[in-house]
Amino acid sequence: MNSPSLPVDSPAPGAWEELVTTALLGTDRRTLPGCPPGQEAPVALLDLAAVETVRRRAGLRPARAAERPQPAPEDPRLALPPAAARRLALLLADRPGTGSGRRGSAPDLMELLPQWLAAANERGFAPPPQALPALLDAARGRTDVRPAALTFAGPRAMWLARLNPDWRFALRTAPGGGAAQPALEDPAQVERLWQEGLFAERVALLAAIRAREPSAARELLAATWGTERAEDRLMFLDSLRTGLGPEDEPFLEQALGDRSRNVRATAAELLSALPGSALAARMAVRAGACVAVDHTGDAPTLTVEAPHECDAAMERDGVVAKAPPGRGERSWWFGQLVEAAPLGTWPGRLGGRTPEEIVALPVGDDWQGELHAAWCRAAVRQRDAEWARALLGSPAAPEAGGPGAVSLAERAKLLATLDAGERAEWVAGFIATHGLSEAFQLLGVCAVPWGGPLGRAVVDALNIARDAGSYPWSFSGVMGLAERCLDPSQAGRLDGLLAIPDEPEDASPGATGYWAESFQRLVTTLRLRATMIAELNGSEAARA
Repeated sequence: MNSPSLPVDSPAPGAWEELVTTALLGTDRRTLPGCPPGQEAPVALLDLAAVETVRRRAGLRPARAAERPQPAPEDPRLALPPAAARRLALLLADRPGTGSGRRGSAPDLMELLPQWLAAANERGFAPPPQALPALLDAARGRTDVRPAALTFAGPRAMWLARLNPDWRFALRTAPGGGAAQPALEDPAQVERLWQEGLFAERVALLAAIRAREPSAARELLAATWGTERAEDRLMFLDSLRTGLGPEDEPFLEQALGDRSRNVRATAAELLSALPGSALAARMAVRAGACVAVDHTGDAPTLTVEAPHECDAAMERDGVVAKAPPGRGERSWWFGQLVEAAPLGTWPGRLGGRTPEEIVALPVGDDWQGELHAAWCRAAVRQRDAEWARALLGSPAAPEAGGPGAVSLAERAKLLATLDAGERAEWVAGFIATHGLSEAFQLLGVCAVPWGGPLGRAVVDALNIARDAGSYPWSFSGVMGLAERCLDPSQAGRLDGLLAIPDEPEDASPGATGYWAESFQRLVTTLRLRATMIAELNGSEAARA
C-alpha cells in the first residue's frame, strides 16, 4: 500500500486529537499533513490512526518506579466473631430500594446498620480487612452512619483512603484527618501540630486536649487567637463547650470584643451558660428590669416592659440588634435578654416563688408566649432540670403544647435536660394521653432501647390506632422508630398483634393488611436485632 505516513519517532503534540477532528469533518474538508485530498486520503487517515494507536498503547517511555506505599498500620482491636462478620457483610450489601415505597414485612437492613456499628464500637471490635472498602462506601453515601462507620473502620481505613480519591472525605472527616495524634504529654509535638497542622488536625487536637485538660486547651487557643481566621476562631471557640467552667470566663469576655459578630454571639452564649459569670449578672439586671409582679388585680400577674432600645453594651453582650422579618424589635430584644439571664435569679425577683409557681402566673398584655419561650431556651442552654419540668408541665395536661413550650420542638429540647428514665416516663404519659400523632419529636430524644412503660405505651398506642381504623401510613414514622428503638426483648409480647383483624367499615382501603404487615416487620426486626447482639457477644445461640 503506497500511502503517506508520519514519522513515528516523535509524535506531534495533539496528534490523536488532530486525527479525530479530521475523521469527524472528513478528508475532503480537512487535509492531512503530506497527503492531498483524494481517494487515498481516507486510507492514509486509517493508517495514521493505527500507528498512533500502537504508539499510545506501547510508546510510553520507562519512568522511575513509584515509591512503594507504607504497610497499613496494625489494628489492635478484637476481631469480630465469625457470625458477626457475616452479618456485617449482609448489612453493607443492602441497598435502598427503587419501588413504590411499600416496604413489606422484611426488616430494613439499612436502618439496622447504625445500631450494629454502635454496638460493635461499644465492644471494641475491628472490622475484617475485606470489609473496609464497603465500610468506606457506606460512610461516603450516608452521613448518618459516617462517624460510627469511620470509628469502626479504624486506622487501616484511613490508610486505604489515601489511595482512592473517592474515599478522601474520610481524611477530612476523621479526627486529625487520619493522622496520628501526638502524645499529649509531649509539648513539642503538640505545639508543632497546632502551629503547622491542617485545620481538621488542629480542631481534633484542640478537642482531644479539651476533653482531657480544659485549661491547657484554652491556653493553647489563646496563644494564637489573634492570628486565626474568623471562621476558624468560631470553630475553635465552639470546642470550649466541652468542660465549660468559670475558668473560661476571662477568655470568653475577651472574645466579646471580637471583630466577628458570630464569634461575639458564641462567646456570649457560652458566658450565659455560666450562671456566675459577669455577663450573666448583667443580663439578669436587664431582664429583671423588664418583668415584675403586679398585685393590683384580683390575682398576682406578671407584667412585661420590653426594652426601648438596644444600646452598644447590650450588643457587646451578644444581643442582636436587628430583628428578623416579622418580629418586633422590642420583643426580639426582650427574648434575648431573658434567654441569657440566669434562671436562678427569677425566684428572688418574683416574690420567692418556685419555677412551677412562676410559670403558672398569668402574664399581661399577650406577653406570655414570648416570656415562656425565652425561659424554655434559657432552661435548655443552662441545663436546668427544675425549670424544664415546670415548663413541660404534666404530660397528661389537656393541651399538648404545655404551659410554657410554644411547640413540640421546644418540649423535645426541654426533655433533653432530664435524665433518661424521667424523660421516658414523661413521654410515656404524654402518649397515653395524646396518642402518637404528636409524639414523634418527643420519642426522638428518648434513650434507646425503649423499655418498660415507654415501650408498652408506644405499642399500645399503635394497637389502638389500628383497631380504630386510623390511616396507617401516617404512623409509618413512629413504626420505623419502634423498629430501631424498642427493646428487642419485647418481641415475644408482640406476637398477639400479628393476627389480621376484621377491617372496620370506615377504615382506609387496605389499611388492615398494611397494619398486619407493619407489625410483622416490627416483630421480625426486633428478633433480628436480638440475634445481632448475640452474634456480637459471641453467643453460641446466635444464628447468622
